[in-house]
Amino acid sequence: MKKLWAASLAAAVLAAVIPLSAFAEETPKNGTPPSAAELAPNARSAVLLDADTGTVIYEKNSHDKLPPASITKIMTMLLTMEALHDGKLKLTDKVRTSEYAASMGGSQIFLEPGEEMTVDDMLKGIAMASGNDASVAMAEKLGGNEQGFVQLMNEKAAELGMKDTHFSNPNGLPVNNHYTSAYDIALMSRELLRYPQITKYTGAYQDYLRKDSEKPFWLVNTNKLVRFYPGADGLKTGYTSEAKFCLSATAKREGLRTIAVVLGEPNTKTRNSEVSAMFDYAFSQYMMKSIYKPGDYLGKVKVEKGTMPELVLTADQPYSVLMKKGGKADEFRKELQIPAEIKAPVKAGDVIGKLVIYQGNTKVKEFEVKSPIQIEKAGWWKLFKRTTSNLFS
Repeated sequence: MKKLWAASLAAAVLAAVIPLSAFAEETPKNGTPPSAAELAPNARSAVLLDADTGTVIYEKNSHDKLPPASITKIMTMLLTMEALHDGKLKLTDKVRTSEYAASMGGSQIFLEPGEEMTVDDMLKGIAMASGNDASVAMAEKLGGNEQGFVQLMNEKAAELGMKDTHFSNPNGLPVNNHYTSAYDIALMSRELLRYPQITKYTGAYQDYLRKDSEKPFWLVNTNKLVRFYPGADGLKTGYTSEAKFCLSATAKREGLRTIAVVLGEPNTKTRNSEVSAMFDYAFSQYMMKSIYKPGDYLGKVKVEKGTMPELVLTADQPYSVLMKKGGKADEFRKELQIPAEIKAPVKAGDVIGKLVIYQGNTKVKEFEVKSPIQIEKAGWWKLFKRTTSNLFS
């Protein structure tokens, strides 16, 4: 436990003696954003996209297979959040630290062999402090052992269409056959953001672990943009001597959430500066155009032999598209593609068809259209009365 106290004390001393400006200089003041061609000049690879629609705004060598360092932990957090969502895990569940997990070097939260910590605290340790030890402990909890979890990671990567990726561990420490691309990182970052509660961890600048102990451990987020860039609330930094300085970052303003990924930057100052410039470009040049709001009427479809003769379809989420600022809103057209009739029974959430958005003749986005309610199959008497009523009407 001595090393826990030493680490916490060192962090506290640093906080006392290092002025705020020392961190702030890593992020430039917002000015006139560059053109897209000037973005991320020092990055080995980069991509900028709209998180809601997945539209790529800018990319540079975005499919190059590169070591991701601790950005790997986005997948570790994603599988954890998925398990929480599916009820396989609770935030209050205790996670025991094995000797192997405690032996991880690099960035860590100094877990001791046999130490137990809640899933909630493990997520803090992974998201904020980039704890290699916490990542392995969490992996062993979910996968039985590290390799079992790595298999889950690669299965999820395949499910998300991450074609440039192969994982070999849950924390990104250097190892053979462990690689991904800026584009694939953006894909898994976008998937992680489907669980909005993750930004409680990735967007916090500081917190504590072991709060009830005599020696609480201070956490400071390795991603300084969450403090110094307006709207930034995640996601994950990374560094190894091979990968250089990496970052998958997200920020939201006026309904537009963007994801910026850079790999192979020369230092943290350049990394943060170039990601900030990518955000500046996105927010100054683009906006979200609302097509339908939740609850808006979309259309209706006949239901064969249903307890209701027709189903009214409404938007179950905001339907929006990315558009250039200053563009013409009427250049978008929408097309509802649904059958003339469907058969009962219909379950709530069943996909009935799709809404396709075009810009000119180019398809820019499509949304699934789902049934908002359940409609059972009607009995013969109800159908007889309906037929009779229709005859007389």
